[in-house]
Amino acid sequence: MSDRQLDILALLVARAGQIVSKDDLLQAGWKDVAVGDNSLEQAISSLRRVLGARSDGAGYIETVPRRGYRFAVAVTPIVTRESDETLDALLAPHRAFVEGRALLESLEADRVRRARTVFEEALHSAPDYASAHIGLANACAMQFEMTRADPAPDEAALALANRHAREACRLEPQAAEAWATLGFVLERGGEQLDARAASKRAVALEPDNWRHHFRLAYVSWGEERLRAAHQTLALLPHFPLAHWLAATVYVARQVFDEAERELDAGLASQAGDPTTGARFNPVALYWLRGLIRLSRGDGSGAFDDFERELASEHAGQLYARECAANTWYAIGALQLRRGRKEEACAAFTRATARIAAHPMAHVALAAAGVLDHVSSPAVASVGGGRSIPLVEAAMAQAAERVLAGDHDSAGGMLAEALANAPPGNAGWTVPIEPLLQVAGNPAAWTLALARLRNRAA
Repeated sequence: MSDRQLDILALLVARAGQIVSKDDLLQAGWKDVAVGDNSLEQAISSLRRVLGARSDGAGYIETVPRRGYRFAVAVTPIVTRESDETLDALLAPHRAFVEGRALLESLEADRVRRARTVFEEALHSAPDYASAHIGLANACAMQFEMTRADPAPDEAALALANRHAREACRLEPQAAEAWATLGFVLERGGEQLDARAASKRAVALEPDNWRHHFRLAYVSWGEERLRAAHQTLALLPHFPLAHWLAATVYVARQVFDEAERELDAGLASQAGDPTTGARFNPVALYWLRGLIRLSRGDGSGAFDDFERELASEHAGQLYARECAANTWYAIGALQLRRGRKEEACAAFTRATARIAAHPMAHVALAAAGVLDHVSSPAVASVGGGRSIPLVEAAMAQAAERVLAGDHDSAGGMLAEALANAPPGNAGWTVPIEPLLQVAGNPAAWTLALARLRNRAA
């Protein structure tokens, strides 16, 4: 039976007992190809030969003169119904995506690990499900984030994130979430230009999704970060991390009032309590506000903020450990200013207990005689195996010189590092860096601060 004959028979059977016009049958068999009635008559004749006769001798297909043809036998449609097990199997990858995304958005380390398992199981049952690739890429990228400050970051997790993000983009090139995820992963791998391009494509594909604007803010710097952060807040008001990203630009520009307003807004949405179980934990906001207050000479206000930041350390948030290390380091610098060397060293030691490779804490401990002198903060000997970027290394070296009383060469060293660094947010904390004490010696830091402002324009 030819394809045309089968199409004609299918139409007759679908309308069993009804007269089907010649025009309808010609359209079923030949589509838009112009043929005459003779072609249809030949097809019907062939069908009759194939089908044969019924037990009573009559045929299956009747001719209705001048009107068409009719399938003369009753037809009982049989509808196939899927089992509950089949329905569950069809829903499984989609259910996994919903569950996995909720786990990821908590930004809690244990839930991120659970999300990775959920997405891996989803891909096992649906290997070409783009959303599961997206989820797994995010989970792996976040697992890398947990280790990024360690002597040996989980590079394998980052590589896996890159592979799944790219696969999602291949499977669904119009999926904005796939491109936003790829942008985040590329930025973590140091591919800044491609990261911004991927994030912008996500925003162009789905401009009303706050997640894409937030990712763009994360991978961008300067005015572009500000615009993306504020667009995130327009779509999701009071999102703490969007306020934090905006504040980082204002800090680099040395517009501290604006930075503090952003942080206050982010903290106000959480009722000032980081342990209330709000959907988005305001990690790092108290720490950053404390640094701003410390740079203004408000040691008491800074200490209060640092204590509030530490209160959320055990909530399990993705960046809590790293932020706690930075906070203990800041407390150590504050105690050092107060002349409390013992308390300062204890705080610096707590910082290194959380992040073994914390360069500034190591510099402070070396200056206090607790550790051997740190001869080169840019290499593994600073904190157990991690090489650190140019500007971060220069900040640690500058801190050594400041602690030795040489502010001018410290400022010149950092200005040179900023001039040679690639575009980006490197050194954005310099204006409020506790050990550098920029506010107390502004003349030594004029050039470095000007270059930092230009980079954040």
